[in-house]
Amino acid sequence: MSSLHPTRTSSPTTRPGPAAGPARVCAVFAALSALLLVPVALSWAPLMSFDRAVVDALHGSAVTEPTFTQVNRVLTDWVWDPWTMRLLSAVAVVWLWLRRERLLAAWVAVTSTAATALQQAVKAVVGRDRPQWPDPVDSAHYAAFPSGHAMTAVVTCGLLLWLSRRWGTAGRVWAWCVVAAAVSVAGVGFTRLYLGVHWPSDVIGGWLLGVCVVALAVATYERTVLSRGR
Repeated sequence: MSSLHPTRTSSPTTRPGPAAGPARVCAVFAALSALLLVPVALSWAPLMSFDRAVVDALHGSAVTEPTFTQVNRVLTDWVWDPWTMRLLSAVAVVWLWLRRERLLAAWVAVTSTAATALQQAVKAVVGRDRPQWPDPVDSAHYAAFPSGHAMTAVVTCGLLLWLSRRWGTAGRVWAWCVVAAAVSVAGVGFTRLYLGVHWPSDVIGGWLLGVCVVALAVATYERTVLSRGR
């Protein structure tokens, strides 16, 4: 005996793909990067005044606190130096290669290299001068925007956090990884400002571009590799 009511078939629920979140993050941070790049390139007076006020205050402290200044130099030149960050990325690449996750290893290597290339290209295009001091406590070369230290720290820490999550890191270990990454990213930004070699907008620009690069790498990997596997 047939039922008086037609059988209802449930339609499949459309869920966002694994790349949707990182793709949105990339779009947002790309827009924020552009919003910062324009006033920097145009030397917008309010932004320039803010930058000058911050570095003037920090430089005054750096000149009168030589011990703390030296600590910041050690941190920026050795602990959070871009080459230290790239070495960490290289170790991760080698580890992935040995685990036979060779596509992922190549993905991390290419992302790190592309971030460096992007950073140098933006520096060349913007051509912003670094702060100048009659009594400098440190020195740096090439253009100021964006901060290479800040951007490299974000890219490296972001990629390492992504890999840690993929390997199932959770609980307290994950929390400590996040704290270490946050301290490194914030710390290196502070050292560049305290030592008077960057403007605040340089550091912020490096952070924004770094997040954009990592999010783009993750979104692209999720979409082209993991989705195809599923």
